[in-house]
Amino acid sequence: MTTEPDIDFNKLPEVDQSARPPQQRRPRFEGDVSELPDRACWALQHLLTRRYISNESDPDLYAWVIEYRDQLRVRLSELDLILRVVDGPYENGGVAFVEQARYESSRGAKLLRREPLGTYDSILALHLAQMVRAAGGQKVVISREEMHALFAGVLNDTDRDAVTFAARIDGAIARLTSLEILRRNRDDEDSYTISPVITAIMTASVITELQQQFEQLMKGETAAATDDEAPEHEEDVADDDD
Repeated sequence: MTTEPDIDFNKLPEVDQSARPPQQRRPRFEGDVSELPDRACWALQHLLTRRYISNESDPDLYAWVIEYRDQLRVRLSELDLILRVVDGPYENGGVAFVEQARYESSRGAKLLRREPLGTYDSILALHLAQMVRAAGGQKVVISREEMHALFAGVLNDTDRDAVTFAARIDGAIARLTSLEILRRNRDDEDSYTISPVITAIMTASVITELQQQFEQLMKGETAAATDDEAPEHEEDVADDDD
């Protein structure tokens, strides 16, 4: 009578349960020679054409960025671009975006343009960033009236007319909305949700600098400027037409 040999199952090789079976990639169009999977290509396209990809609003795109981040970093680096992935202040609040690499080159071409933020835009962004950080992971909703109230203590020597002063603030709200830092709520056009991307853009050094400028405005030491007159903060965004 023969006996079966004992098998040590602990020594058997492990099988990666999450690994995808190899698939033959089909060209998306005539002449398609990409070495990346379709999802990586789509993620790359959105990174180049959008200001940021949010896990909250675009979970599929965000997941593809995370899955193929190593390959995407290589492709972006070839274009002098840097992939940034930042965890959000609350669950599912992560964001991914690209920045222009900064170095001196007589041959390189910048694919991202720098959009300056004026004094009103920067100060509003400062307050929004502080509110998100203080919220402790909770979503922050703010009304247009509340944003106007943030400027109530400014000693404004330039826009003495109240209507002009209010128009400057409305312009800042519109600017941050176009940058997708503020998202207008559907049920109330004067109510906005602050995007978690604000915590990625507004670094500690930027907040410190803007806080000093705001304190000067509160004391009336610095005249508020328009976007074209005195940009205080700049943000890298995709070079699109909007």
